[in-house]
Amino acid sequence: MLKMLRSNADLRRMFVAQVISYMGDWFSFVALVGLIKDLTDSNFLVSMVMVSFSLPSFFASPIAGPMVDRFDRRRILMIVSGVQAAAALGLLLVGADTVWLAFVFQSTVSALAAVIGPASQAAIPNVVRDPDELSRANALLGSTWGVMLAVGAAIGGLFAATFGRDAAFVANAVSFVLSGFFFARVRTPMQAPSDPAKRRSRLRPIADMREALAHARRDPVLMALMLSKTTFAVGSGVVSQLAVLASDVFKGGDGYRGVLIGARGLGAGIGPALAMKYTGRDLGRVLKVCGVSSLAFSLCYLTGAWMPVFGLAAFFIVLAHLGGGAQWTLSTFGLQMRAPDEMRGRIIAGDFALVTLMMSVTSALAGLLSDAIGVRESITVFTGAAAVASFVYITSTRHLRTRLLNPRSPAP
Repeated sequence: MLKMLRSNADLRRMFVAQVISYMGDWFSFVALVGLIKDLTDSNFLVSMVMVSFSLPSFFASPIAGPMVDRFDRRRILMIVSGVQAAAALGLLLVGADTVWLAFVFQSTVSALAAVIGPASQAAIPNVVRDPDELSRANALLGSTWGVMLAVGAAIGGLFAATFGRDAAFVANAVSFVLSGFFFARVRTPMQAPSDPAKRRSRLRPIADMREALAHARRDPVLMALMLSKTTFAVGSGVVSQLAVLASDVFKGGDGYRGVLIGARGLGAGIGPALAMKYTGRDLGRVLKVCGVSSLAFSLCYLTGAWMPVFGLAAFFIVLAHLGGGAQWTLSTFGLQMRAPDEMRGRIIAGDFALVTLMMSVTSALAGLLSDAIGVRESITVFTGAAAVASFVYITSTRHLRTRLLNPRSPAP
């Protein structure tokens, strides 16, 4: 991995930009959930912080996908990073009488992330030099997300406790500025040459996304990859309850919240590297691991929620996100391999829209149920639903895995 980063300067710049941005995101997340919990004492509003990190991306994706395919991806990454920095500073205005501003400004940052994610992920296949490097780059970037979540959440909790939550919000804004700087230094074209006339034509968000989704429907493997994260997201609402689990069950503050969120990151950091070693570039194995990983995620969360000791709960959260991190990275890797460059941005944006919608719905419902019957009981309900969804996914993609392992077998 280090040799790849040393020899590919533009991939290194994109990697550094992502590392810095991830660190700032998790500094902000820990501070924001702690602030909302302290100001409102509402499990539902804490879950709505998770919604504000995801639902705006669903609404922005129909515009983000066509933008990423049509316009210069490097310029998009630079400009949007700057606007995110300005929005992140708005969190400094949140107080007892202005709690609603937290959701306004965080939703703005998240809506813009719907552009950053597809733009950077669609660009990676153009920045790497060969298919093997694409595989290693995805393992690295997927693991980095988890590692920075672990480091950022753990340090972010201590940082907020030591210097105050406002300092964490400022650090997040600075991270966006630095990310934009490193994106600006990338010199390799982030997309294949396209028809100039098409770039000058009017943006048609709905029609452009419909074109990409129609392409996905004609390719069952591509559609299965797009639905993988959505299946996983059936149970992902439980993630919004980590902060509540830390405070209500284990009676901890920002430090405990940071540890549980950091445990999530540790698992998500290790999972992609282990999974990529097993699957390689075999899409049949990718689909298999995506389904099994989602099932493992739900079962480990269920076990962790009922542990009597905080350390054991954190341990099972790590195990759960070994599966979660593997599933997320492998499904993205599969989309990068399978989708053509001229549609890759829209395909990834469509995937992002589906998963963020499901995450938003399950997070909100998990918060409501947690207020009604308790956080452990809420996690039990959603992990049960996720286990069923994962089993259905594993069963329904069996014929695709068989066909990918034996390309000469007739299509069903």
